[in-house]
Amino acid sequence: MEERIQKIMASRGVASRRASEELILQGRVTCNGQVCGLGDRADPEKDTILVDGRPLPSTPDAIYILLHKPRGYVTTLSDEKGRKNVSQLVSDCPQRVYPVGRLDMDSEGLLLLTNDGELANHLMHPSYVVDKVYQVWVQGFSPEGLERLSQPIELDGYRIRKPAVKCQKRTGDKALLQITIHEGRNRQIRRMCAIAGMEVQRLKRIREGSLSLGQLPLGKWRYLTKEEVKALRG
Repeated sequence: MEERIQKIMASRGVASRRASEELILQGRVTCNGQVCGLGDRADPEKDTILVDGRPLPSTPDAIYILLHKPRGYVTTLSDEKGRKNVSQLVSDCPQRVYPVGRLDMDSEGLLLLTNDGELANHLMHPSYVVDKVYQVWVQGFSPEGLERLSQPIELDGYRIRKPAVKCQKRTGDKALLQITIHEGRNRQIRRMCAIAGMEVQRLKRIREGSLSLGQLPLGKWRYLTKEEVKALRG
């Protein structure tokens, strides 16, 4: 059956669909000897698809892992600035996996990685909306700021949905908050807190949709259970 070539590449674990599209745009992908264009289709059972002159890997076993990302790591598989990246934390995984979504370098916590391109694309599509729960240590806390933080805020011309905010602990102007958001805009919680007059000192994602970080040690990863994968598929 014919499919878009970037979809085939993602399903074989070559790269995410977006990264596969970039490989195609760079002219590094051929099908039956012809350089591919974005949107070209092929049948992987009949056509010969090469990336940099090499055939696609055979269909890998699907792997889904949950990583407790530490601060100081970028959520990419390589970094042009030479910074530490999450691929170094999952180097002992038997298959190449890539991150689903982002968690900025200064943040820590739950990060999903997989080689299942179709599921990754589904989870990253704008129509896929799940609650994301964070523990947030802030400075500059005030009751007025907490009230402001609990209201919808406009970011980049987009009005976010009303977050759920709880103050779990407070010492002077420092506090530990639990914040639940429904989007995943760039540095969203840090920007929300800044608008509310608070500075984020530490940020940790503890839940995303049906997945929970639990007691997974910092810097370690585990496989998702069959039940967790089923829940992700909806």
